[in-house]
Amino acid sequence: MYKLFVKIRNWKIRTAYRYILKPILFKMDPEFVHDRFMIAGRLIGGNAVTRALNSLMFNYQSKMLEQEILGINFRNPIGLSAGFDKNAILTDVMPTVGFGFEEVGSITGLECAGNPKPRLWRHIDKQSLRVYYGLKNDGAEVIAKRLKNKKFKFPIGISIAKTNCAETVDTAAAIADYKKAMLAFDDIGDYLTINISCPNTFGGQPFTDPVRFEALLKGLLTSIDHKPVFIKLSPDLSKNELLKLLDIAERYTVDGVICSNLTKEHSEGQGGLSGKVVAEKSLKIIKIIRKYYGDRFVIVAVGGIFNADDAYRAIKAGASLIQLITGMIFGGPQTISEINVGLVERLKADGYLNISEAVGKSR
Repeated sequence: MYKLFVKIRNWKIRTAYRYILKPILFKMDPEFVHDRFMIAGRLIGGNAVTRALNSLMFNYQSKMLEQEILGINFRNPIGLSAGFDKNAILTDVMPTVGFGFEEVGSITGLECAGNPKPRLWRHIDKQSLRVYYGLKNDGAEVIAKRLKNKKFKFPIGISIAKTNCAETVDTAAAIADYKKAMLAFDDIGDYLTINISCPNTFGGQPFTDPVRFEALLKGLLTSIDHKPVFIKLSPDLSKNELLKLLDIAERYTVDGVICSNLTKEHSEGQGGLSGKVVAEKSLKIIKIIRKYYGDRFVIVAVGGIFNADDAYRAIKAGASLIQLITGMIFGGPQTISEINVGLVERLKADGYLNISEAVGKSR
């Protein structure tokens, strides 16, 4: 009965979103819509009654989706990717939407206003967003104070990056900026993500260079030993570039890899593309990591995850966890529940008792 209720509920919400809400929202400026949802999410998350109602509308639970990874308990594998909750104001509401975890940020050492507007566009034909925010966020000190002493309902990842300004183009200054952000969250969050792949900043992506990347890991990982560390990679890396970075990451005991960020390989204008255009690139990187490193790295798949088939394909390729933003924006807030329901159905069809059994089992 529970599963039937969830399916009927999801169908009603999906239909309402597709035919009523989405046509209205997609006529508005995307950043304006995003900002309004930030306000609404903060209000809903701030009250026990609205949280309970939201959970009734969107949540879905199954023991088959629960995993312990790197000592962290995930109630399901679907997480909110960094880039949506830049300032960590939605950590109370996102568990009620059905996510199994959330990554906040990316957060920089200093407050960052980001790039000039407009800086967010929809490409409906590509099922993609073009993003040129430039790491807009309140800065590590303010956000850390916001999260200090909070009791989180699910795992929280902290994504850090270098401040988007001319002063951090220098390698040493950039590493110091990363370190400032990292230390601000020393006792906050369950894992750390080092974002080396934002395509919209001063100086580009300097830490995709192996020498600079090693200097970054050396500068950061000597100061942290009590929480798992992930690196977030660009989808535009060649196989050779990818393997060079992963060899270094392996030596420095990086725990996991997030595949992947926005792609710069397009002709739409400034910014990077998310969504369906990244799907095959992300999947290719996952398969390379799995082939050359086995289960040495925990893999988080990001890019083009719109439904349970997309998520299951990434999991069977080698991903233990999934993150998304664009799929939810195009599909509606019930997308997370739909994916989790669909994953359980696919696990049962393949004879698996738990999601962890399907990881890396592509034939």
